[in-house]
Amino acid sequence: MKAKSKILIVDDTIDIVELLLKRFNAEGYETLAAYDGEEGLQKVKEFRPDLIVLDVMMPKLDGFQVLERLRMQQETKFVPVLMLTAKSKMPEKIKGLQRGADDYLTKPFDYKELSTRVKSLLAKDAASKKMVEEKKSAALDHMVDEVAHEVRNPLVVIGGLARRVLKNMPPGNPNKEYMEIILQNVAALEKMVTELFALKSAALAYIEPTDINEIIQAVLAQFDPELTANHIEVNIQLTEPAPLIPVDKENLHRAFACLVENGIEAMTGEKRILGILNRQSDGYVEIVISDTGKGISREMLKSIYDPFFTSKTYGPGLGLTFVLKTIQNHKGMIWVESEKGVGTSFTVKLPVRRGVVAG
Repeated sequence: MKAKSKILIVDDTIDIVELLLKRFNAEGYETLAAYDGEEGLQKVKEFRPDLIVLDVMMPKLDGFQVLERLRMQQETKFVPVLMLTAKSKMPEKIKGLQRGADDYLTKPFDYKELSTRVKSLLAKDAASKKMVEEKKSAALDHMVDEVAHEVRNPLVVIGGLARRVLKNMPPGNPNKEYMEIILQNVAALEKMVTELFALKSAALAYIEPTDINEIIQAVLAQFDPELTANHIEVNIQLTEPAPLIPVDKENLHRAFACLVENGIEAMTGEKRILGILNRQSDGYVEIVISDTGKGISREMLKSIYDPFFTSKTYGPGLGLTFVLKTIQNHKGMIWVESEKGVGTSFTVKLPVRRGVVAG
């Protein structure tokens, strides 16, 4: 499910605010209102809007002052702002645009025009963010090559020599503890290098028609010891007959395994249920992997696919970065829903080869 765009309305005219709230909500936006400049700045911090509709003439702080403060903060520097004013004079418009407004509309306005401008600004913002993500992805690919090749060979030498030294140490040697700590850290670095190479392989796929249920069952078999040891109940609902989908078996297995592993690690309370289901609709198959774990805060959700992202739920690594790249390389989509203390649900949507199912 695509996240709703969030619009903050900052205006001291109650009738206008109520009108915009009603119309924007009807169009599927998530909305919030503020009635003066100071309240508007506070709501920006709390609400983190995707776009701000900002009145010029307001008490406490006027729209120009609010805009200046928004553009001074890194978090709000690039949030699209559409300014509203009762003054139609050109100097007012120029003043707003010079201070960083993205668009300008004079009161009274036609809502259809306002709606069109809002959609245009959100589309431009989405395109800009996509370009940034593509640049980040290219930089990440370069980093993978550099780090993996520079770190891998020294690690092999350090790990090999440390294991040999530890093996030859007599019982009771006080240095054994230190050697074991060294090997633990070598293992952590070796895992990182393995993830780096796996991340690069996400773009090198061998596509073939595959029974999606077979991949899911293989992933569950892989984690059967962990599921049993942690007393986790598995609730599995698979469509039969299974859809054949064009995928890279190894990469998709690794991606699903990452989501299952994260779910297992997140469940530490009394209620421990791992849910896996698939369903078909409109030429796609959806795979939902859910847990009853700690959940992820709304602030953290935007960062979980970033390389080496860490939280109380997930440790640092490249697992979810690999998942995202794998799904994107399969022309699919992934989204996550989570609530603190309730659990997390990842939904993967992949295209199906029409008219073909497993026997």
